Amino acid sequence: MGEKQRKLLVLYASQTGNALDAAERIGREAERRGCPASIASTDEFDPSCLPHEESVVFVVSTTGQGDSPDSFKEFWRFLLQRNLGNSWLQGVRFAVFGLGDSGYQKYNFVAKKLDKRLLDLGATTIIEKGLGDDQHPSGYEATLDPWMLSLWSTLYQINPKYFPKGPDVMIPQDELTDQPKYRILYHKQETLEPELMAESDIIERARGMSPGKLSKDKTKPDCFLKMTKNEVLTKAGSTKDVRHFEFQFVSSSIKYEVGDVVELLPSQDCSAIDAFIKRCHLDPESFITVCPRETENNGSCGEVITHVPIKLKTFVELTMDVTSASPRRYFFEVMSFYATDEREKERLQYFASAEGRDDLCNYNQKERKSVLEVLVDFPSVQMPFEWLVQLVPSLKPRAFSISSSPLAHPAQVHLTVSVVSWTRYKRTLKGLCSTWLASLTPEQEINIPVWFRKGSLPAPPQSLPLILVGPGTGCAPFRGFIAERAVQAETSPIAPVMFFFGCRNKDTDFLYRDFWESHAREGGMLSEVKGGGFYTAFSRDQPKKVYVQHKIREMRKKVWDLLCDGAALYVAGSSTKMPCDVMSALEEIVMEETGGSKEMASRWLKALEKAGRYNVEAWS
Repeated sequence: MGEKQRKLLVLYASQTGNALDAAERIGREAERRGCPASIASTDEFDPSCLPHEESVVFVVSTTGQGDSPDSFKEFWRFLLQRNLGNSWLQGVRFAVFGLGDSGYQKYNFVAKKLDKRLLDLGATTIIEKGLGDDQHPSGYEATLDPWMLSLWSTLYQINPKYFPKGPDVMIPQDELTDQPKYRILYHKQETLEPELMAESDIIERARGMSPGKLSKDKTKPDCFLKMTKNEVLTKAGSTKDVRHFEFQFVSSSIKYEVGDVVELLPSQDCSAIDAFIKRCHLDPESFITVCPRETENNGSCGEVITHVPIKLKTFVELTMDVTSASPRRYFFEVMSFYATDEREKERLQYFASAEGRDDLCNYNQKERKSVLEVLVDFPSVQMPFEWLVQLVPSLKPRAFSISSSPLAHPAQVHLTVSVVSWTRYKRTLKGLCSTWLASLTPEQEINIPVWFRKGSLPAPPQSLPLILVGPGTGCAPFRGFIAERAVQAETSPIAPVMFFFGCRNKDTDFLYRDFWESHAREGGMLSEVKGGGFYTAFSRDQPKKVYVQHKIREMRKKVWDLLCDGAALYVAGSSTKMPCDVMSALEEIVMEETGGSKEMASRWLKALEKAGRYNVEAWS
């Protein structure tokens, strides 16, 4: 008997779904060349089985400041065990593809450390790791396409059994109109109980059925919030619309700490949902359940069938992002199977090809086309609902730093939100969640489903001196920090706090001005007599731009003294350049004060980070 066909294992760790997309694409491309592939999330795969695999492709994303996705944490802990030894993975071949953003300091950090650890454990690389970059005009696919071609040819050289017909022979597309991964069961309405479920049960049911949900994702909201205040913080003449929102808990309240993050599930525009349902010829009133197709053979529909069916329109509203997210490349490929107009078919096939990647990027991502807009542009395409359920990006909760303190604002949650809108190719685009929040009024009594989680800024003990850097909406978590310390100060001594705030113009963009200034006065949390201080940088109020890093340099002596007293640094705000510029300013201070080299200063700050005394929360 000849050697059996080689199989490829693709393991992914995804936070927002991009790594899952890339992993599925690698699996599809392997199978199109005749190599069977299995795909699994790192939290669904037993890492102790790794030594039994022959070839493994890892697709891992890096989030925030070099953090790994939640689904990777246990897997990574397992790999770090000392007792595994340097020959544990002998005989295993691997390739790593990373998804990251070169705007962040720790670019593709997770992919790099995984690659190194696998080598340390005795595994052999198939090809050099691929590093996809969000900043590239074509996104991570600019690196993924050539990386995959190299992967196939190297695997074939290692063992031709991977690709019996060679790495370049593709199975014809029409033979490969893959089955969708899910099927929809439609239920007769008269056989159903009326929907008496609580709101949170409906959300849990819909999102639990959604294939877009990431593994082990929480589908049931922690609780609901109701808006009690919607106040504009910026003044006339500002280029931004920044709001202060206050919410109260509906029924149950959740314990949270300063520095925590809340995730809100936004509502989508009703008319857009109706237009999507009409364009796709769906019945909004029908009741459905969604289940995996694989279970079809054994006559049951897996666990999903136990879910109470849900109205199709409700399912679309709560799980499918039809109005704000751009579809992926595979969406265009599947659309091409269903296009009945020849010109549309050709254009879609071109968009789905490697040659058409840049043109697709210009049409789709650069213009930020929504799923609905793309479907309207190709009227001859009628995709089955199963495919839409699989391929329409899932509606994701949006995360915001909490700007209140449970001590100072009991039973409330405050947020500081910049209402996002921008112009692209003469089209005005708006952020789904921020625009929706800005449109709400306390009178509407709308219950907003939310989830609470730890952010990158741990709540500091009151005995810890603080150096806070929060330009723009980066000040949000620090409003909570300082409000909390003000309450604590009433009964016990408090360590000093320095706060560096920056914005464009003092008169139009100075968020929470009265709050900071009242605490900077004699005896307040930010007063110099208490050992702290409040320092502002208004970048556009003078010919030469002044940013927070300039103010940090100005206050170098005080910053250094506070660091020597054991202070912790907290930095929050835009991820573009600010965190790097702040880090450079701090390096300069360390070099000056210690007389050491840049490398030494960098190591000094890294040690601070390792000790939990340098925390960054940045967003793009």
